[in-house]
Amino acid sequence: MSLSLHDLTWLWVPITLFAAAAQTVRNTAQRSLTQELGTLSATLVRFMYGLPFAGLWLALLYLVPAQAPAVPDLSPAYLGWIALGALFQVGATVALLLAMKERNFAVAVTLSKTEVLQVALFSTVFLHELPTPLALLAMAVATAGVLILSLPPRGQLLSLQAWMSKSALYGLACGACFAIATVAFRGGALALAAESPWLSGAWGVLIAQTLQTLGMGAWIQWRSEQGLTPIFRAWRISLVAGSMGAAASLAWFTAYAMQGAGPVRTLGMVEVVFSYLVSRRLLSEALNRNEKIGMGLMLVGLVLICLQGV
Repeated sequence: MSLSLHDLTWLWVPITLFAAAAQTVRNTAQRSLTQELGTLSATLVRFMYGLPFAGLWLALLYLVPAQAPAVPDLSPAYLGWIALGALFQVGATVALLLAMKERNFAVAVTLSKTEVLQVALFSTVFLHELPTPLALLAMAVATAGVLILSLPPRGQLLSLQAWMSKSALYGLACGACFAIATVAFRGGALALAAESPWLSGAWGVLIAQTLQTLGMGAWIQWRSEQGLTPIFRAWRISLVAGSMGAAASLAWFTAYAMQGAGPVRTLGMVEVVFSYLVSRRLLSEALNRNEKIGMGLMLVGLVLICLQGV
């Protein structure tokens, strides 16, 4: 049964919230793999072990309905958008890895959080999707909140050298790469014009993760002494990371087919709240004053982005 545009008005909200929650679980699983496999191999896990789940979801979309939907036109424009998004998604990871080698990593993480504002810029330039004044306000408020949450120590905060360092540039590059990837995946969804956002999301994830698996897999096999063997040995936790990563990606791509990239990524910042609360819950630590302010600003921004269509 197909959904009308009216039916989709609010559906992107719970789908995005689910994507953020699934991504939080995936990040937790990947974190445990990083020490065992290394950062690049732990990153590959989300794509390689997620592929079967993406393929299964796409197969179900064609096999379950009484009347199977038509296969959409995988045009060069569509494949180009998806390939661009897949490339920049990996590029963002590389930028973050480079930042980790620098002394001012905290500054890099802070600047990488400007992704949402960069999404608004790139969406306007490449897709001509102008955010509404309320959406812009929501993005600014939510970004301010996450910046407060991730501000580096006071010594680095007051250091001009830290903010002008290579680490800072890597952080901005990381946010820019994630922003371009998001806009590219949204552009792909618009170019595909599938019968439903579910099909659009499934095709996008399957193609993107296939490209990422082949590209990163070949690189790791070539550059690593043990190749892909450690990844296959750690299959249990990798299955958790891959399945939840696929679930998150499918939800993100589906949301991009329903709503502009800016609102989706702004609401998706709730992942920071999820991760922070999980971390604090596990450590049984109380929130300090700045953390409470940051959380409060983020929640205000998320409420505003949900109200933009009212």
